[in-house]
Formats: sequence, C-alpha cells, structure tokens
Amino acid sequence: MFSSSTTRAQCLRRAYPLSSRQLRQPWRFQPPRRHATATAIPMGAGGNTVHVEPTEYLSDIPESGFIDVKPNEGLLFYNIYPVFSAFLDSRFIPVRLDHLSSAEKLIKNSIPTDFPVKINQIIPRVKEGGAFVKFVKPANTTDREVEQRMRDSLEQKKIRPWYSPFGQVRCFLVEGRPWLEDLQRFPAARLKVEFEGPDVSPEELYTRFRRFGRLIDINPLPKDSKELPRYTYLTFWKIRSAASARNCLHDLKIKTADGKETQLRILYSRTVKAHTIRKWILDHPKIVLPIILAVIAAIAIAVFDPIRTFFIEAHITHSLDFGSKAWTWFKGAASTYLILNKKQGTDGSGDLSVLWEERKETVETVKSWLLESTETFIVVQGPRGSGKRDLVLGDVLKDWKYKLVFDCEPVQDGHGDAQIIRASAAQVGYKPVFGWLNSINSWVDLAVQGTLGTSAGLSETLETQFTKILQNTATALKNVALSQRQKTDKDISLNDDEWLEAHPEKRPVVVIDNFLHRTDNAGEKIYQRLSDWAALLVSANVAHVIFMTNDVSFSKQLARSLPDRVFRTVMLGDASPEAAKRYVLSHIHSGMTDEEKTKEIEELDSSIDQLGGRLTDLEFLARRIRTGEMPTQAVSEIVKTSANEILKLYFLGDPAKRSYTKEQAWTLIKMFGEGKEDQLRYNEVLLHGIFSKGGEEALQALEQAEFITIVSAEGRPWAIKPGKPVYRAAFKKLQSDKVLQAKLDIDVATELTKTETANVAKYETELTTLAQLPSKPSEIAGRVSYLLKKLQASQVKIEQYEKEVGALKKILQSEF
Repeated sequence: MFSSSTTRAQCLRRAYPLSSRQLRQPWRFQPPRRHATATAIPMGAGGNTVHVEPTEYLSDIPESGFIDVKPNEGLLFYNIYPVFSAFLDSRFIPVRLDHLSSAEKLIKNSIPTDFPVKINQIIPRVKEGGAFVKFVKPANTTDREVEQRMRDSLEQKKIRPWYSPFGQVRCFLVEGRPWLEDLQRFPAARLKVEFEGPDVSPEELYTRFRRFGRLIDINPLPKDSKELPRYTYLTFWKIRSAASARNCLHDLKIKTADGKETQLRILYSRTVKAHTIRKWILDHPKIVLPIILAVIAAIAIAVFDPIRTFFIEAHITHSLDFGSKAWTWFKGAASTYLILNKKQGTDGSGDLSVLWEERKETVETVKSWLLESTETFIVVQGPRGSGKRDLVLGDVLKDWKYKLVFDCEPVQDGHGDAQIIRASAAQVGYKPVFGWLNSINSWVDLAVQGTLGTSAGLSETLETQFTKILQNTATALKNVALSQRQKTDKDISLNDDEWLEAHPEKRPVVVIDNFLHRTDNAGEKIYQRLSDWAALLVSANVAHVIFMTNDVSFSKQLARSLPDRVFRTVMLGDASPEAAKRYVLSHIHSGMTDEEKTKEIEELDSSIDQLGGRLTDLEFLARRIRTGEMPTQAVSEIVKTSANEILKLYFLGDPAKRSYTKEQAWTLIKMFGEGKEDQLRYNEVLLHGIFSKGGEEALQALEQAEFITIVSAEGRPWAIKPGKPVYRAAFKKLQSDKVLQAKLDIDVATELTKTETANVAKYETELTTLAQLPSKPSEIAGRVSYLLKKLQASQVKIEQYEKEVGALKKILQSEF
C-alpha cells in the first residue's frame, strides 16, 4: 500500500514498469492478455476520495478464472467500455491507463452519497465492455437493494461513458459465478444456454434474461433430440445486452417446476454465416447484376471513353501520323534544292483537270454550301464510277483542314456483329475495341436466361455498340472544331454553340461514302443510325455532312432523320464525249510518236462512242491502250468483260435472293437491242407481258442492282437507260450468243405461256359459271362473247409461244 502523499502517476509507474516512450504514448501500450485488478480504500457516506492500489493482473484470481465472493460481499457488472467483437479485437485496441482512471471515476460518481457501501475490487472486462465491482454489503441490506440503489443513482445522475457521449452507464447484479477467461471468444448477440439438469422453460428464461435488454427470439432444443447437453438459444437485440447477461448469469442455479435444480452454462454462439455475401449475390441476381453492370459501365465511361475520344481526334487531325508529317517536311525541305518533275501522265494517273473542267461549277457550288450555316445535308449522287469521291475529296475538300471519311462498304461487307463493329471503329479511329467481350457476355446472358428465365442484359446489340462509336465520334468532332478557337478572337464572349454556328468554316466535314451500299435488314438499321447521327451533327452545328451514294432512293432514308429539311443534292452523270476523249488522251500520249497518236485518235472517237463516259471504264481503256492494245481491241475486251459480268450478276446464282427474274432482265436486253435509241419508254416496258405482275418493283430492283438507270422528269419516271453506257454494247454482245439467246428466249416464252394458261383457266372458270345459270338471260351474251374472244387470243399466244420454243430447242440441239 502506497502512502497518501504518493501521486497516482507514481503508483502507476511502480505497478506498471513502462518505458518513457510508452508513458508518452500510452495508446501504444498493450497490456497482457489478463485483466487488471485494483484494491480500493473503503468509500464512506461522506464521499471520501478512493485511493486505488494497482496490483498484478489476475494476481488474486485463482487459476480457475472464477471470482471468489465472500458471504458478505456482492458483485455488480458495469457497462463502461465499448464491446469488442471478433473483427475488433481488444488486443489491437488496448485499454489506455487513463481509461482505468475514468472507469474508477464513473464508479465513484455512481455511488449515492447517503448510501454507505465499500468497494473492494474493480475488475475490468474490456473485451465484454464492462467491469466487475466487488462491494461489501452494508448491514441489513440485500444484494438486490444495493443494485437498485446503484441503478437509481445512475439514472438520476445520467452518468455517461467516455466512449459514448449520448449513451448511459448501466449496472446489473451478478447472480451467477462469472468465468474470467481470456480465450479467443468474443461477445455475440446470440447466447447458447446449456443446462446441467432438467430443461428450463422458455418462459423462465425470458423472465431471467429480459432485464438485460430486448430479446428477439428463444429457440429451445426439440424435446425428441438426443443431443447432450441440452441447450436453448437466446438472441438479443444488442451484443451489449448478451454480454451483460452472460457475465451476470453464468453458472446460475435455477429451480425447475418439479423442484430440481438446473445449472446454466452460458456461451456466446456466433451465428454461422458462411459465404454470406456470395450467397446473397447468388440469391438476388436481379438486383446484383444491374448494379454490377452500372459499375462496369461507369468504369468503362470514366476510363475508356476519354481514351477512345482522344484516338478519334488524332484520326481526324492526323496528330499521330508521324510518317506523314516527316514526309511533308521532307518534301518542303527538298523543294528548295530540287526541281520536282510535275509533268502529268508519267505515272499513268493522267491529268484529272481535263475531266473536271465541266464540273468546276459543281465544285464551287458545294464549296459555297459548306460556308453557310444552314442546317442541311449535302448529297452527291451518281452511278458507280462517276467520280464522286474524287470530286468531293480531291476538289471540294482539298484545302479543308479537318475531314473524316466514313466508308459504308467495308462496314456492310463485314460478316457478323464483331466484324461490323471493328470495321466501323476503324473508319473513325475508335479504339480500343473489345469485340470478344460481347461474345462472352452473350454466353453469360444465355446461361442466366436458362437459369432465371430472364436475360441479364450483359451483351449489347449491334445497334447499341454502333451508337456508342458514333457518340464518341460526335464528341471528338466537337472538340476538334472548338480547338481552333483562340483567346484573341473578337467573339470570345460567345459560348461554344454560338461560336460553332457563327463559324461554319471551322467545322470539320464528315464524308459518308457508299451510303446505302447494301440495303438488307442489318444494313438498314446501320444506315438509320448513321443518318440520325448525321442529322444530330448538322442540327448542333458540330460538323458538315456530305453523303455520297449510288442509290437514287436516298431521299426516303434521309427524310426519316431530317423530315423538315431540304437536301442539297448534286447529281453526277457520265462525262461528255469530248471530256472523255481528253481524259483518255491525257493518259496515253506520253512517250508516243506523232504517227501513233494520229492512228489511235482515229479509232478513239468510235471507241469512246461505244464505251461512254463512265470514269472507271475510261481508266480501264487508257490502261489497256498504254499496254500496247489498239482502242478498238481494248473496247472489245471491255465489252466482253462487261457481258460476262452481266451474265454472272443478273442471270446466275440463287434466284430467291433477287427481287426480279432473269426473264425480266433478258426482256430488257432484247428491247434495248431492238430499239434504235439508247433508252426505252418506261411505261412501254411495263406493258410487256413479262412485267404484267410486279413490274415496277422489278424495275426498281434492277436499278438498285445497277443493271438499268431510271430517268425521271417532272416527278415521274419516263425513260430507262442501261446501268452503264458500256452495257449497251454488252447487251448486243450477249444477244450475239445464239445458244444463250435461245435458252433465255425459251425461259421467257415458258413464263409467258404460264401467264396465258392461267388466263385461259380463269376465262374457262367464268364461262362454266355462266353456263350453269338456270336460264340464259340475254344480258350475259356480251360477256360470253368477250370471254370467248379473250380465251381465243390467249390460246393463239400459247400456240405461238410453243412454236417458238420448238424452234429454239432445235438451236440448242444443234449448237454448242
């Protein structure tokens, strides 16, 4: 025992020999895994100061771990510490020395001033959030009375623990024999009460345990269970209530209804929840999967979208094309010292200016449209090989700073969604692309749908992925346009949208090439998304949009996206004979003698008249002439190639994939061969018997396949021309093949015979109906005469077709 003059710090230093560093930082001090005890001087009615003499941890506690209580002594359990559970072990958050002092103060303050009680020991139970207080009962006072006086004092003084400014300290009388163990066991809200003796009823247990806190459930062991020892589970609302009950009632003896005694053994029973998180996730996929998808989408947007937008901007501005920049610099540096040969025609490319002389006005018109702020599309329409790409990219946009070309042909030629997405991404520079991820997600979706009956929504459709690419491209286009804005501009006060509207010359140009290249179901969805995206760019003044298409029905598709806008359209046709001749001569005159030039010019006029002004055909002619062929021979080979192309594209293959028949295509070839002009009357073609059913749909399909060209005037179709000028000569080449002509003429006659046979059957049916009338009224005589004449006319045609078929079969039998 220390003297009264000894300070508390000195007492603590002697009881706990700590280093100076541990005293300066007491939170680093970790006491042993045993509980400290402190002996106190009696506290009288006058509230004298208590001097606590610390001793060794558990030095006066037997090895059994039980607290020895004499007959005149009692135990109270105070809730003065936070409860530590398994995930918050008191070993890692040790009790500081000043906490022992604060516990002593709380207990001292809780004793009523008019109630003489002697405190012998304070035994902290930090793990279970409390401390045992051993007291000596005053004379003629029971343990229950001491407990009640202490609880009334705590309620009156509102004493709060150091760790909870809004909580309140409570105390309970210890009725059992608490076991002070230091095992790896932690408080839990669920208690396992084992019985040494007969079972205790739930009602009795409720009465004993309810005063420590609210009970949630009581689960006794079934009576037919053979498990020993018998037990009952009690679940409290709070862990602190369970810890207080366990420390106060452990080893308590209870008398049962039959007069026998049962001893209680109380243990913490932590609810076993193995793989709780995983089980909850598997049990609630409809909640978890959308959350996971949202997280993945957020990460993808936050991480990959800026990267993709950067690469698209680099694709537009060519900021990463180091090779291109180096070559540009080299040419600029070399031009100072070298005289570059700029003579045209030496490399076989020719001088395109001779071909575009007649299109200068068109070029200037399109350039002026790009400098206007009107929200509209620009459409350049013309047959394949008419020079649309060279006109737009070579002349109109030659000096435009930023442009983006989206070619629909490689996109539509892709097989499967993954190839289409990769091709689309390549057109705009969108990367990285995780095409394989959607395939995996499709398998996962299939598995989830087979298990839950509903799709998880992990996989994305082709339209969704394509729309994402276009959205990122729109963002990149706007960034590129705004990157040209300078702080020194006079209109710096304008916001971004106003500045873009005021500066059409700063907007990038998006060129959509081969629009409506293929019009199947998948292609139609892609074109609809593309036209909607283009409408958004134009309406928001983000970029100019130029469509280049071979399809004459482009207005139907674009009108869905911009129904209230007028399309500014440029129609490109074939070059005139004079321009075509100049273009070919610009290719072939290099390196030729005057005699050779004169001889080829004489044959060139008739060759170009037969070949027409299609640019691709003229280039093909020029290349063959440069290889040494004469113009007549070269044109003959071109016509032969075109005839083979027509035969392969329009007569062979699966007829189910075509919206026209080979008989209809052959009829047009024969009509072109019989006519003296280069075009046919539209309505005259429809009057032919082979076009009697679905004629207009067949003609539109043939035009879509570039077999013919339908010429419109004043809003209606009035003439039909060959799809290419060279096709006129190719048609004649096909007609010169007697075997081919005989075979196709037989097919045409057979189809016409079927049509007339169906007409005869229809006339006969009606005549039979009229003949079955009970009386023969005179009014039907005219109808009968009409039907008989129609029947006769059809019969005459059938006989004529059969004669033709017989003669044609003889050709097939005699010719190869």
